[in-house]
Order: sequence, then structure tokens, then C-alpha cells
Amino acid sequence: MSKKTLHPSVQQFKEFVKKHPQIVLEVRRGNSKWQDLFEEWYLLGEEDSRWDEFKERNTTASQPDEEGKKEWMQQVMGAMKNMDTNQLQHHVSSLSQALGAIQGLILQFQGNPQSKSSGGNRTSQPQHPFQFRKD
Repeated sequence: MSKKTLHPSVQQFKEFVKKHPQIVLEVRRGNSKWQDLFEEWYLLGEEDSRWDEFKERNTTASQPDEEGKKEWMQQVMGAMKNMDTNQLQHHVSSLSQALGAIQGLILQFQGNPQSKSSGGNRTSQPQHPFQFRKD
């Protein structure tokens, strides 16, 4: 029993779904269930008008994709035209400073690896993780 073979009607349904990938999206969106679709396909057949919506979407699927890409590019280009480079530089600088502060905190919490391997000298005071300094 190395591999379980599927019933021929299930194999045919899988081929039908491969031809019409919009059916998969219908199930993923939660609009239909596989069992219901299989039963309809089995009872009605592939040529029923039930499947027309998936056939139509299949033939025009490439056009909305290309239009969506063009629309997205137009949005990106519009955003770049309206972008204030000084404000962008300020945000990048703030982000860099925040990352530097986080990195410094992580290094302080990690501690000095030499003091931990010295044999547990507990008489000395532990370093405080936050060092406050006056400006």
C-alpha cells in the first residue's frame, strides 16, 4: 500500500479544476465547499451553465492582472512624485537611531561574556542594564 489511487471520477474532477483555477479561489474565499462543487459537477457535468462564470473568468484572467499591475505602478509613481525627500530623510534617520538604541540595549542585556566565564565572582556588583548620564 504505497499509494492510494483515487476514484476515476475524482481524478476527472481534479482535471476539471486544473482547467478552471477560479474554482479553487471560490473555495478559498469560503463561498463554496469542495464536496458541494464535486457533487454539482458529477450531477450536472462539465458543460452546464453553472460553470460559465469560471470559464469566463478564466479567459479574461490575464487582462485584469495586467490592468492591476499598471494601476499599481501608477500609484507608486504618483506617491514618488508627491514625496518630500527631506521628510523621508528625517524618517530614515529616526529609524536608524531607534535601531541603534535597540542594538545598544541588546548588547547591554547580553553582558560581558568574560565576566560570566570567570567562575561566578558574585561579590562584585552586577552592571545595571540602563546607564543614565547627564547631558
